[in-house]
Amino acid sequence: MEFLVVIPARLKSTRLPEKPLVDLCGQSMIERTYRQCLKALPEEQVVVATDHPKIFHHCTERGMRVLMTPENCLTGTDRVAAVASEIDAKFYVNVQGDEPLFNPEDITQTVEAARNHPGEVINGFAPISDEHSYRSTSVPKVVLRPDGRLLYMSRSPIPGHKQNEFHKAWRQICVYAFPKMALMDFASRSQKTPLESLEDIEILRFLEMGYEVRMIELSQDSIAVDTPEDVERVIAEIKRRDQ
Repeated sequence: MEFLVVIPARLKSTRLPEKPLVDLCGQSMIERTYRQCLKALPEEQVVVATDHPKIFHHCTERGMRVLMTPENCLTGTDRVAAVASEIDAKFYVNVQGDEPLFNPEDITQTVEAARNHPGEVINGFAPISDEHSYRSTSVPKVVLRPDGRLLYMSRSPIPGHKQNEFHKAWRQICVYAFPKMALMDFASRSQKTPLESLEDIEILRFLEMGYEVRMIELSQDSIAVDTPEDVERVIAEIKRRDQ
């Protein structure tokens, strides 16, 4: 297989309990994410990776392809690596299960970037248009090198300004592509790297291990769900789109 899309889904979440199973206008968050993937790919190239029987049964009951992975995976990327140890592919695309409104075209662009830059880690970004997102610790902010590769990523408001004002910034879009070798190297760690642990941003582990991360601009359609307030935003957007 050239590539496989993996949607990590763990049951435990400190800010939003049982987040993958939260109901969004009649469909769970994980099902909406899965169905969005199927708009870009055939079903045999998409799989949910979970750590809990409750999510596993939820997926199988709804005809979704799902695989059980160890409960002790450090991050979603480690969970993708667990899938990679069972299903062989040249590279793996990680689509976060908590962005149920992402644009399926983002997968297509990520796959194309991985094809054009074999052996490189790929991640998405988009402009930040409001100060609230810039200040929010729920939104990882991206700083790029002039050649488009990742310089740093933080939950703090970066790049900063001398007067502490919001001028322009970019946020991470949680769609990634990993070559198998880099993915397995990432997962060989028994604990998070220092900056990864401090910021709670797993892509930083690649930087700390010496890998380059190529950033590609994706759409701004996604709304990451981390809190009950985010759930309300997503429900409102689903209703708006269904009008």
